[in-house]
Amino acid sequence: MLKDHAKLMQAIKVSGEIVGRKKLQKMIYIAKKIHFPFNDRFQFHFYGPYSEELTTRVEELCNMGFLNEVKEKKGGYFQYRYTLTEPGKEFLSLNEVDMPLLADCLVDMNEKSARFLELVSTVLFFEDLPKEEVMNKVFTLKSSQRYTEAEIDEAYQYIESLKAKIQ
Repeated sequence: MLKDHAKLMQAIKVSGEIVGRKKLQKMIYIAKKIHFPFNDRFQFHFYGPYSEELTTRVEELCNMGFLNEVKEKKGGYFQYRYTLTEPGKEFLSLNEVDMPLLADCLVDMNEKSARFLELVSTVLFFEDLPKEEVMNKVFTLKSSQRYTEAEIDEAYQYIESLKAKIQ
């Protein structure tokens, strides 16, 4: 059971800090899709792929004192910041997680906006479809985000660049 918790803790550790629940969800989903061993099940939701299991795991880690969640008021909404606590770092040092290439990918993803990661994760969710159908899905399901064809092309290029990091 705690192996999956440790993997999530490792992801947050190598990222330093992740700002936003949506961003955290997208980063883990993208990492899973490019073949890192995350086991959370994802479904398509309002903001793209979402895992209730991952949300529960984050809550559990906060309750255990391994993860720090800071809630900040940002205009009309709340934003959450996630970092590993000292007890979390100690736990990880005793329960090593072997994902050596994870840091490069997550640090890179963490520099991207949540909006862009939402697009990337949506493209990956429909990766078995031809690109034209993926574009139609994005334009339909994500119409409020007003993604452009150029942004979708950029998402495809970004996915390839992440895959290249792990080969």
